[in-house]
Amino acid sequence: MQKLLVLLLITFPLAAFAAASCNAPAAGVANDYPTSARADYVFACMAVNGETHEALDRCSCAIDVVASILPYKDYVSAETVLGMQQERSYLSMEFRSDEAKKIVRSLHEAEAEGEVRCF
Repeated sequence: MQKLLVLLLITFPLAAFAAASCNAPAAGVANDYPTSARADYVFACMAVNGETHEALDRCSCAIDVVASILPYKDYVSAETVLGMQQERSYLSMEFRSDEAKKIVRSLHEAEAEGEVRCF
């Protein structure tokens, strides 16, 4: 019983440390993107690049690069603009302005950097 208690006292802190270090972002990498946004990006990327393990690795790398360059609020803004530009109504005209194009360009530049580094 004492050996089990000692083993638990030694193992539990190590397991807690390992779990914490796995979830910790790498130094210099922004981690303000929710997991669901990262997963959506990876799923869409894999649909275009093949549904292989290699594509998973490369697409995961790409969203990490995008997240390190573009804050999440800017990513959401760019995704919103892109979605509204697909609409064909008078409301979508607001999303074709120079400011909207600048927002989308920042996303495309971050994605291009992700492609260069990861693909």
